[in-house]
Amino acid sequence: MSATPTIRLNDGSTMPQVGFGVWRVSNEEAKGAVAGAIEAGYRSIDTASIYGNEEGVGEAIRSTSIPREELFITTKVWNDRQGYDSTLQAFDESLARLRLDYVDLYLIHWPVAGSEAYRDTWRALIKLQQDGRAKSIGVSNFMVPHLQRLIDETGVTPAVNQIELHPRFQQKELQAFHKANGIVTECWGPLGQGKILAEDTFAAIGRKYGKTPAQVILRWHLDHGFVVIPKSVTPSRIRENIAVFDFQLDADDMRAIAALDSASGRVGPDPAVFA
Repeated sequence: MSATPTIRLNDGSTMPQVGFGVWRVSNEEAKGAVAGAIEAGYRSIDTASIYGNEEGVGEAIRSTSIPREELFITTKVWNDRQGYDSTLQAFDESLARLRLDYVDLYLIHWPVAGSEAYRDTWRALIKLQQDGRAKSIGVSNFMVPHLQRLIDETGVTPAVNQIELHPRFQQKELQAFHKANGIVTECWGPLGQGKILAEDTFAAIGRKYGKTPAQVILRWHLDHGFVVIPKSVTPSRIRENIAVFDFQLDADDMRAIAALDSASGRVGPDPAVFA
């Protein structure tokens, strides 16, 4: 078993606190990258239909000696497939590409600005969870009003909201809503897509612990209780990104990183306008 710590979800399931993301990894690269990640100790793999690499991820899963039940596989429904029936069909297609009987987590990829289809999409996800084909269900890039509406209309709270969150864009209001409602915060782009690695604060903290800036940033996420999914296709970086369980940041470190938060720190799309 991997030594990766786990987080308990509001439906009783658990997920590894560090996962391996495959955004912008080609289908051809995915098999080798995911197999290497599993060998390095990752047990959570995060893909999506729009990434175009579910087949490669599935091949990697089948190539490993790790039992399926020890792996945590996430995929997502893309914007143009939202709606009740179309989501169910999209899910079937994802499972077929992955060649799996179930996924551990199925997410609505974006709320889609100007659309309310996410409401029927969420009802489809509830059905998939009831049928045991998606063990847990959640959302990605949702804002507080979207989350509140799902909870109010269905009584089912997403287990996870996967959002852009890193030291330069800490999303404290959304963090607080998640905590109050038992939603796990999962962070994509935890290294700010590489844009924040040169910040002096991380180098200084890293020298204290003999760690790289990337490891300091990932440890910051873990110390906040977040789930994090760094992405790399470089074997040394894949191993580096999971070698973060042998140290912990102190209060001074956490204060220094808290001070880096900026309202303009977003590096990805804004869910309020992204369609």
